[in-house]
Amino acid sequence: MTHIGQLLRTHVDTRPGDLAIVDPANKADHLDGPVKRLTWAQLDAEISRTAGVLHAHGIGPGDVAAVQLPNSVELAVTFLAILRLGAVVTPFPVQYRAYELGLLLPLSGAKLLVSGRESRAPAGTPVLTWPGDLGTATAAPAPPYRADPGDRVTICWTSGTEATPKGVPRCHHDWLAVEELCTAAPALTRDDVILNPFPMVNMAGIGGVFLPWLRSGAVLVQHHPFDLPTYLGQIAAENVTYTLAPPALLTLLLHKEVPIPPSLTRIGSGSAPLPPSMVRGWQERHGIAIINFFGSNEGITLLSDPEHMPDPEIRARYFPRPGAPGAPALLDRVRTKLVAHGGEEITEPGVPGELRISGPTVFAGYLPGTAAADPFDEDGYLRTGDLFELAGEHGQYLRYVDRAKDLVIRGGMNIAPAELEALLAGHPSVAEVAVAGYPDEVLGEKVCAVVVPKGAITLESVVAFLRDKGIASYKLPERLEVVEALPRNPVGKILKRELKL
Repeated sequence: MTHIGQLLRTHVDTRPGDLAIVDPANKADHLDGPVKRLTWAQLDAEISRTAGVLHAHGIGPGDVAAVQLPNSVELAVTFLAILRLGAVVTPFPVQYRAYELGLLLPLSGAKLLVSGRESRAPAGTPVLTWPGDLGTATAAPAPPYRADPGDRVTICWTSGTEATPKGVPRCHHDWLAVEELCTAAPALTRDDVILNPFPMVNMAGIGGVFLPWLRSGAVLVQHHPFDLPTYLGQIAAENVTYTLAPPALLTLLLHKEVPIPPSLTRIGSGSAPLPPSMVRGWQERHGIAIINFFGSNEGITLLSDPEHMPDPEIRARYFPRPGAPGAPALLDRVRTKLVAHGGEEITEPGVPGELRISGPTVFAGYLPGTAAADPFDEDGYLRTGDLFELAGEHGQYLRYVDRAKDLVIRGGMNIAPAELEALLAGHPSVAEVAVAGYPDEVLGEKVCAVVVPKGAITLESVVAFLRDKGIASYKLPERLEVVEALPRNPVGKILKRELKL
């Protein structure tokens, strides 16, 4: 396959009457119009109709069209209609308002915005709405476009945990390399039913679900914004076999001992380190393997799947090092290295260094005008800003340490918040946790645990719990903050800069 449209065409041509995509059960709460269940043929017809309307409004090859819709049939139709025109999709989270859109729409060069029942675009922005402008409108068929694998298809945006988001352009070739990994790890086929709770604005929603759906020909069940009762109800009602979920949700479901429908056989997770207790708990209690993904909008690189790493503790803590003995063959095209602060490459286990990556899943560079620094080193490897170390008897694993900028330095000793967060996720009174540093006149920084509780909790109980895990005493929190919720950005990442310390 050379372009994304060919993935769709395969199923339209060979199985037009099979079910392809299903709307969220609670669609009416977030988007007007009926709940839809489309076959591959019906989906293709909707894409063609919508492409004609978009073309009539001036969208053609190379143009950028912005999209701000919740996960729905309409979002999938819009995304594929824009690609069918040879145009570029720039998707925005539904939480963005006039400030964010006013900043990013001009940077993207978008000619118009496709949105739902209310537009949040700045005044003067051309807007088409679902279902108002696009629900039943017709126009002359759009002229056919012959896609090239190097054509740009998306401009996604970094999640903005630290600063203004940066534009991340990707082409067909990039996305299909990502899709290859994300389809193979859970071994998806046309017999699967995939539930997508991640917004289709970045790597998780597009690369982790949307494109693997198109490749495999499974049924895609949309879900968004996240609602736990609806999510669990959809798993049962649609006989979902595979879904994605963040680590915090998986930990919560284990603690609450929520019944899990028997159709579900595997779950993908990532965006934060996976607590070993959680991965083990899902396998032992439900017989469900958690697949550990690590990546970013700039380049997905690592995964731990149950076939190659059947031990849940190992799968939670480590990733196979690409190229090392026993690593999955699907990682053969990924290249990695660890680089110390001084610039030398790390070859010994247990020494943290920045992970740098190259290969077909890595993007070509940020959108001009959205990033000040070159993200690549002198060898063309992407500087990820993530600290890893070699692990295992033969250095066959990579172990995530933390984001370089998130390290707490206490009296000259480096402390990785991610390590403490993964351990504290197993505390019986912790629903969610973030660990960060706070200033200290003597030591420079000390460790604070910010906890959303699900029971009585004290600093003493947190320290005792961590001591039982055998960690070094200098890593122990010296402050506890109890909060009702952790601050998060629109795609769910914790905003540590907004923690009140």
